[in-house]
Amino acid sequence: MAPEAAPEPPHVVDECRGVLFVYSDGSVVRRAQPGFSTPVRDDGSVEWKDATYDAARGLGLRLYRPRRDHLAGGARLPVFFYYHGGGFCIGSRAWPNCQNYCLRLAADLGALVVAPDYRLAPEHRLPAALDDGAAALLWVASAADPWVAESADLARVFVSGDSAGGTIAHHLAVRFGSAAVRGYVQLMPFFGGTERTRSEAECPDDAFLNRDLNDRYWRLSLPEGATADHPVANPFGAGAPPLEAVDFAPTLVVVGGRDILHDRAVDYAARLRAMGKPVEVRDFEGQQHGFFTIDPWSDASAQLMRVIKRFVDSDGRFD
Repeated sequence: MAPEAAPEPPHVVDECRGVLFVYSDGSVVRRAQPGFSTPVRDDGSVEWKDATYDAARGLGLRLYRPRRDHLAGGARLPVFFYYHGGGFCIGSRAWPNCQNYCLRLAADLGALVVAPDYRLAPEHRLPAALDDGAAALLWVASAADPWVAESADLARVFVSGDSAGGTIAHHLAVRFGSAAVRGYVQLMPFFGGTERTRSEAECPDDAFLNRDLNDRYWRLSLPEGATADHPVANPFGAGAPPLEAVDFAPTLVVVGGRDILHDRAVDYAARLRAMGKPVEVRDFEGQQHGFFTIDPWSDASAQLMRVIKRFVDSDGRFD
């Protein structure tokens, strides 16, 4: 009798940006650092620290604030949340691109910046990240941390997010309305749908976020068997909560002309405006997905920072 063949060793069936590897046996391997090298530009004008907002799940966030000698008259600071992107599958508050962007946000906005981590897929499929986003918001509202208690103006809370973080911002707007949040900034929000938009259909394969990676993120992050029309991905899909009754705080939607997500975000804003919601779009012509974290010091990133600062300084009014 011939000996049984040795079982085939597990092999990679899904991979995301050289950081996340899903194997044929269902196991998942993650690398702690991103697959790119970016130096952190910290000039010392902003101080930062880490805190835990959900000890049971081991979830933390990073707080940033201008150093006291950079503050005018000891005034309390607006609170500006930044939920990182990564298709709900990768990303971290500790990655250098996130660190650089948050350092600039704190310095330029004169704000207490809050950068939470959240559970990632496929180990924790949606809506886990949305629940964690809400938990971080409530933790800050409790003023349990000394920096929040000392520095934060909790009547001026703004919620922003990049890509998947922008999707979190949408769902927090639906969950909390305008009662706890003064305004939302959705930075190239990661929405989905089974019917391709023009910007999705025409997206080149060499784009920073292309169709293959876009679809892979949804396949790995949505509940098993769900399509991109699931309400978590598509705010207007079957089963999505009706948005007409939601009391939206002023919402700024930022899009890039070369971004695969451009048309879906523009359509999202147009539909909300048709419902009478206070939503405006800022379209950065020629910019790719995530341009403001890829190079936070570019001319386009500086222009975006000025737009966000006017929004925050005016307590959610559009210029």
